[in-house]
Amino acid sequence: MLSRTAGPSKAAVARAAVLPAATLSTTAPLTTSPSISPSSIRTFATVQDGTPKRTYGGLKDQDRIFQNLYSRYPPDLKHAKKMGDWHKTKEIILKGHDWIINEVKASGLRGRGGAGFPSGLKWSFMNFKDWDKDTKPRYLVVNADEGEPGTCKDREIMRKDPHKLVEGCLVAGRAMNASAAYIYIRGEFIEEARVLQNAINEAYADGLIGKNACGSGYDFDVFVHRGAGAYVCGEETSLIESLEGKPGKPRLKPPFPAAVGVFGCPSTVANVETVSVAPTICRRGGSWFASFGRERNQGTKLFCISGHVNNPATVEEEMSISMRELIEKHCGGVRGGWDNLLAVIPGGSSTPILPKHICDDQTMDFDGLKDSQSGLGTAAVIVMDKSADVVRSIARLSHFYSHESCGQCTPCREGSKWTEQIMARFQNGMGKEREIDMLQELTKQVEGHTICALGEAFAWPIQGLIRHFRPELEARMQKFAQETGGEALAGGWTHDTRSKGKLISPGQ
Repeated sequence: MLSRTAGPSKAAVARAAVLPAATLSTTAPLTTSPSISPSSIRTFATVQDGTPKRTYGGLKDQDRIFQNLYSRYPPDLKHAKKMGDWHKTKEIILKGHDWIINEVKASGLRGRGGAGFPSGLKWSFMNFKDWDKDTKPRYLVVNADEGEPGTCKDREIMRKDPHKLVEGCLVAGRAMNASAAYIYIRGEFIEEARVLQNAINEAYADGLIGKNACGSGYDFDVFVHRGAGAYVCGEETSLIESLEGKPGKPRLKPPFPAAVGVFGCPSTVANVETVSVAPTICRRGGSWFASFGRERNQGTKLFCISGHVNNPATVEEEMSISMRELIEKHCGGVRGGWDNLLAVIPGGSSTPILPKHICDDQTMDFDGLKDSQSGLGTAAVIVMDKSADVVRSIARLSHFYSHESCGQCTPCREGSKWTEQIMARFQNGMGKEREIDMLQELTKQVEGHTICALGEAFAWPIQGLIRHFRPELEARMQKFAQETGGEALAGGWTHDTRSKGKLISPGQ
């Protein structure tokens, strides 16, 4: 039992709770009886312990934008309307471009194609001063090329929820005061192009697009243009060049597409997912969309998880969800358990790889992955367990990027070939340890010195490998030296090359 001196009475505590904190004396310590620990007694301070830390994830079904992601219904207009598509679209169109852009800005939506640029701001560039006096047509170009290895979210939208995209084109086009939308779809997406074209035909037949779209008085056309399978056409200016019938090679900027785009007219290139979420944002409000995820990383996101998981999946989740929850909740976990995880490529093949100890507490959003020296990219999560050969995996990506370089920039054309050759040697342990530093220096010489981002795309995976798995590279070189009786020479020669009468690089 507490004595009268052991602590304040109930009345005293009640009085102290309503007094300003500055009037409370904190000089006399509380004394307690031996049966009560000091930690169980609150001091006179009555300030709350702080707001609980918010966790992200566990998106409810009613908050999912893409309701047909798992093909519960046919991808036709009848079922699209049952799921909420084309609801009050006329009212959205009549509210005008400023209202739509302000809602998209309020939502915090950032481009879902990889760069993460604020979408509302990007769309507003089309409505420059005196734009209405310009007699040229204006275009929305939808990037449906999706050539990034590991990425398969846009394909799912076009195959299963195509009316989300068609309606999104109309809403986004109205925000930009565009005349028409061109959907540039990857050449290999034969079935997706067929489903999407059927959806466009249905929308035309129902008066939802075309002349007097949705009865709003706004004329808007949608066209599907099939690409020929070039990865570099995922870059916006390269896509525009291909759309015009020219080789898909990036343009120098400026001028930017918002000033000089398709056919020399003002244009904006946007990703399929970015465009598809616009109608739902306008219907439910930008503040609703912004309520998900951390600040500057708001909204819901399609994550496509592949690799060594029990159930590969494309799932819509809240931004800022933890990587571990994403994999374990929606994919049944890593094959062999979480402790069997080796590494994860978090945002498509062009983002740097992350080892397990970083993945344990990794937040899946733009800023969280940037802090870990990687990137969200397209949110294509490629999981590797301990059976994976991480060096071989990155070498395979180097081969891909060397093959897909358009060759316009010397650093990319030459650098991608060199990195492919070096990684092919490193895969077998054929090299000197100092060549690892040379390889990293090579990627740094390419990074930031090319017209488009393909230079970074092949440089960053290699930088991630060296940053986190350098001991693996060194171990392979040591093993090669043991098996062949000597350390390999720089350039890919065995230690006995000179004795065989062959020429090798000078200085060895």
